[in-house]
Amino acid sequence: MGTIKQVIVVRKDLGMGTGKIAAQVGHACVLGAEHVRKSHKEWYDAWQESGQEKVVLKVSSLSELENVKKHVITLGLPWSEVTDAGHTQIAPGTVTCISIGPAPEDTIDKVTQSLKLL
Repeated sequence: MGTIKQVIVVRKDLGMGTGKIAAQVGHACVLGAEHVRKSHKEWYDAWQESGQEKVVLKVSSLSELENVKKHVITLGLPWSEVTDAGHTQIAPGTVTCISIGPAPEDTIDKVTQSLKLL
């Protein structure tokens, strides 16, 4: 099976503050993990046992995030999308980030290898 990791891809064009980004990434981690716990229990269990590796990457626009999401879907990877409730810095319903996995690292890397760390 190889290494299992979770990747969060965050939009940087929204002008979110550090705390807001941290909250959105937290939402993505939980949503993604719960999705995988139900859909790919073997990946979830391996990820839990190996330290729950997470990597946070950035994109510069919604269209770039949508392109990442399309690639994830074509590879059959589990993903979750975070939309903001609009209580603080950004408008309600704004897509802020997506989670990919937890899933096999070699497959996730096919999608994310060109993205930069947040």
